[in-house]
Amino acid sequence: MQRVPQSMNTKKKYGIRDLERRLGKLTVGEFIHAWRAAEEMSLKDFGNRIGMSVANLCDVEKGRKGVSPEKAAAIAFAIDVPPELLIRLALEEQLRAAGLNYTVAVKPAA
Repeated sequence: MQRVPQSMNTKKKYGIRDLERRLGKLTVGEFIHAWRAAEEMSLKDFGNRIGMSVANLCDVEKGRKGVSPEKAAAIAFAIDVPPELLIRLALEEQLRAAGLNYTVAVKPAA
């Protein structure tokens, strides 16, 4: 189920905690779907921007596939969001898929 806020505007900066308070625990797919919808970008245009096929992007947005931390970082750089945000979501998704209920803190190495 996609949880895209009707009035989400990416011009106003939200932290991940703000978004999760409003929307609940996010996945990478839900985040990029919300970002893409707020920017009014088609799957094709967004896929071209992040280097992903429409089919793979659709699978990620619908939760049928996850992304690696490396791909999450590449997506974050392509859409100008902090890479720690999408890397954390990707790692937490991998943990949930393994049946492990943990949260992850990600920060750049010193």
